[in-house]
Amino acid sequence: MSLTVDDVDASRDFLCTHLGYRVAVAAEGFVSLNREDAAADVVLLRTGTEVLPPEQRHRRATGLILALTVTGLDEEERRLREAGAPITLPLHEEPWGERLFQLTDPNGVVVQLVEWVTPTADAAEPARPTAHVIAPAAEHVTETPNARMAGLAAPSRGSAELSTWTVTMTAGQTSPEHTVSREQVWTVTAGALEITHSDRTETLPTGHTLVLPPGLLRRVHAPQDARAHVAMRADGVATVPGTEGTRVLPWAQ
Repeated sequence: MSLTVDDVDASRDFLCTHLGYRVAVAAEGFVSLNREDAAADVVLLRTGTEVLPPEQRHRRATGLILALTVTGLDEEERRLREAGAPITLPLHEEPWGERLFQLTDPNGVVVQLVEWVTPTADAAEPARPTAHVIAPAAEHVTETPNARMAGLAAPSRGSAELSTWTVTMTAGQTSPEHTVSREQVWTVTAGALEITHSDRTETLPTGHTLVLPPGLLRRVHAPQDARAHVAMRADGVATVPGTEGTRVLPWAQ
């Protein structure tokens, strides 16, 4: 399996730290990883490296899912969660007998750990869906120089598909320009925000909603104290122009 990524070292460290891979061969912009009990080795190549054909040099591995079949899936999920690994899709079972959860590495590569369940004739009916109540908590809050994010629904808090959070900004605060890999829906619940994208600025007063498609370069500014509610698919990651790799959103994990 060969993956082209912006930051080879970040993906290498992720796979070695959380999934037990080790470096077999390494060179500038290249590393080959293996583990004795794995069916597939992983090769990481830096974006733009000249060993690739020109048409492939800038194709990143985003959108790809690296699926690994394991035994003892519950123990693996517990180990990774306790180690602080970025679990972006919680452990669940599909109707056809596939049990899985997903992690996302710093380059946005999704790693899926899978265990197959063999159905039996007398198997009990699957458990009914249950609702989750999520209470506000200080450990779900992230403060930056630009805003305060308070996480609500997220994979680590019982949501299988969506992440939601509130953004609080004081007058004059402005986010850096960035893109997000998934669609976001912003609803201003207090004050007003200005969101600049595609060479235009949208002014969102209280009660207005803006849908931002994936990959759209945007900047958020608070002309006055403001608060907004944001919703996104749980596996979204951010990219800041001029920097390498992608950034997970801690409040959405």
